[in-house]
Amino acid sequence: MKNKKVSVIGAGLAGCEASYQLAKRGIEVDLYDMKPNKFSPAHSNPNFAEIVCSNSLKSTLLTTASGLLKKELEILDSLILKCAYKNSVPAGNALAVDRDLFSAEVTKEIKRFNNINIISKEIRKLPDGICIIATGPLTTNDLSEEISSLLGVSNLYFFDASSPIIQKDSIDMTKAFIKDRYDKGSCDYINCPMNKQEYERFYNELINAKRVELKNFEKQEIFEGCMPIEIMASRGKDSLRYGPLKPIGLNNPVTNEKYYAVVQLRAENKEKTLYNLVGFQTNLIFSEQKRVFSLIPGLENANFIKYGVMHRNSFINAPKVLDKTYQLKCHKNLFIAGQLSGVEGYIESTMSGLIAGINAYLMINDKNLISFSSNTMIGAITNYITNNISKNFQPMNANFGILNSLDYVEKNDKIKKEKLVERSIHEINGILGMI
Repeated sequence: MKNKKVSVIGAGLAGCEASYQLAKRGIEVDLYDMKPNKFSPAHSNPNFAEIVCSNSLKSTLLTTASGLLKKELEILDSLILKCAYKNSVPAGNALAVDRDLFSAEVTKEIKRFNNINIISKEIRKLPDGICIIATGPLTTNDLSEEISSLLGVSNLYFFDASSPIIQKDSIDMTKAFIKDRYDKGSCDYINCPMNKQEYERFYNELINAKRVELKNFEKQEIFEGCMPIEIMASRGKDSLRYGPLKPIGLNNPVTNEKYYAVVQLRAENKEKTLYNLVGFQTNLIFSEQKRVFSLIPGLENANFIKYGVMHRNSFINAPKVLDKTYQLKCHKNLFIAGQLSGVEGYIESTMSGLIAGINAYLMINDKNLISFSSNTMIGAITNYITNNISKNFQPMNANFGILNSLDYVEKNDKIKKEKLVERSIHEINGILGMI
């Protein structure tokens, strides 16, 4: 008989959720966290599940992607979600929490289980047996090196430098066109051309836009690895025209017109419903990204699924190394959860911890592990990060653009979302009986 114990490294949102899912099913858990003996540069609360950035867990409306994900997790009995609702503060249709009360509540609930052994210790080497690694975006150097040696150096990133992602059907294709540079390729790019006046307006707004202030421990590492587009632009008015906005080889496919600058968008998923802005890694605040990038011809009404970010964030190259079960492909006893797995956002991290915890339980009891289809938000996020086709994998959060389409065309957006939600909840309820 297998030793019915699982090691969980990291007592953040994902680690606590995984520990709860295991403990309530009778599995003994060794939960490791280096706090309060040692804190990362971004943490200060000695309790578990510390929320570092915004205290908002986004919308609760079922017709939003975040609201649907919450509903799925509610059906599956998420500890983090229960504690969040219990310690919520007024925020309209959003779920926002009192950080300290929320963290204290999660800690109390975890300590309530006699079969969760809390070990305040920094892990430098992975323990034997089944293990869930949920150490978050600021995984310590020693453990990062351990994971890198396990996966191969190229499969663990140490900062998140990503471009905005846009929903394809929100791009104005009367202004944009599909074409590969010099017609070399398989028509993978959407091109948004600019004349001189349009470029100069965009350029001036870009270099003067408000930016996110990086923390000291982020600055050197990020700027050595990748240059934000606004920094590149500040080096000279034509710097972008000789860089990511180079118009050479991108004449209009019908009129052969030449352009002053061209913004290229590259397919982000196999279905080509999402596109990223090539070379647009940025530190602009989200509202400024929306304002400035909407000046690009064809993107005036673009639906931004994900804004660009550049910050310290350890995450694995999930498409190469992670299964839909959140197991490593080559090390089935190891699960990755939280932001380290390639999901983005509080609730998304919680979701990955919940699935990793349930699957670790199933594995230890010699049962078939579960995976979710892209009819559900859980499955859509998971399938996105494990099947991504982009050369430069970017973490992803919940959005309707990654869900499977309905089996018929529904033009009314409200009805469409309601049907997607109905389908998802039906499928989650069906899976509930299996776990």
